[in-house]
Amino acid sequence: MFSTKTFATSALVLGLSGFGFAASAMDNPMVGGAAMYTDKNIVENAVNSEDHTTLVAAVQAAGLVETLSGEGPFTVFAPTNDAFAALPEGTVETLLMPENKEMLTTILTCHVVGADVMSEALAGLIADADGGAYAVSTVGGCTLQASMEGDSIVLEDERGGTATVTIADVKQSNGVIHVIDAVLLPAE
Repeated sequence: MFSTKTFATSALVLGLSGFGFAASAMDNPMVGGAAMYTDKNIVENAVNSEDHTTLVAAVQAAGLVETLSGEGPFTVFAPTNDAFAALPEGTVETLLMPENKEMLTTILTCHVVGADVMSEALAGLIADADGGAYAVSTVGGCTLQASMEGDSIVLEDERGGTATVTIADVKQSNGVIHVIDAVLLPAE
């Protein structure tokens, strides 16, 4: 599925080169009460986070486990359980139904970029962007507008909803996770 999508603009890829990985969890923040190991992939680490059980269930229901366990690199803007709980009542349950797999997949892949996007590099691209917002293309075909509010990176989805990065630069063997406080949605 991902091979047919444009992963990121060339400026993003050029702006993000040169970021390496450490081999231990000591360089990574804790997420959901769990150590995040740089030698494990996105899925292997996410399943240990108590704050991401809904996201893990959604990734499983969408059939994206194998993809997000793959080589990458991927950046995942990972909504917390509280972010999913803030959606209108019944939304998560409806999305997890097999008949809604395509919609769920679209929503989840709108949280994934096909490159290593470290926060320092993204903040630099935002600073250099006209109007203080940098367009981030996702593998799901969404375009997120990244901007800064003080020291925090804020992502705006195609419906005008926003999510703030609350934990940045959680390195993985196949990319990076940035924890966010809201679910990003594609245009209707």
